[in-house]
Amino acid sequence: MATSQVETVSTGADKAKLAAAVLLVVAAVAAFYALAKQGALIQWGALVLGLVVAGAVFLLSEQGRQLIGFSKDSWKEVKKVVWPTRKESVQMTLYVFAFAVVMALFLWLTDKTLEWLLYDVILGWRG
Repeated sequence: MATSQVETVSTGADKAKLAAAVLLVVAAVAAFYALAKQGALIQWGALVLGLVVAGAVFLLSEQGRQLIGFSKDSWKEVKKVVWPTRKESVQMTLYVFAFAVVMALFLWLTDKTLEWLLYDVILGWRG
């Protein structure tokens, strides 16, 4: 299904909503520190409440609606994924492990061969 995407220009109201969301986040963090003497419950409550309200204001903006649409489309795509079975996962893990062991042995053998060739044969440092 092909969907056409239309880009819209941010309106003044959307910019105001985004600015309000940012100010609410700043206010929530400031309230968290300002209410330090009131106790942890009040402090964390103010922070969480401020962040929730900021999130709600953001989601009411055009960018927030686009984020919600993107999230819905992403979730639809995740549902389409065919996940491997346990047997397939174990097999692929064993293949990767075997390849890593073979590659490590190959690199070790190459290193020792070059070491012997350079130090013993060409330079004659060990002997």
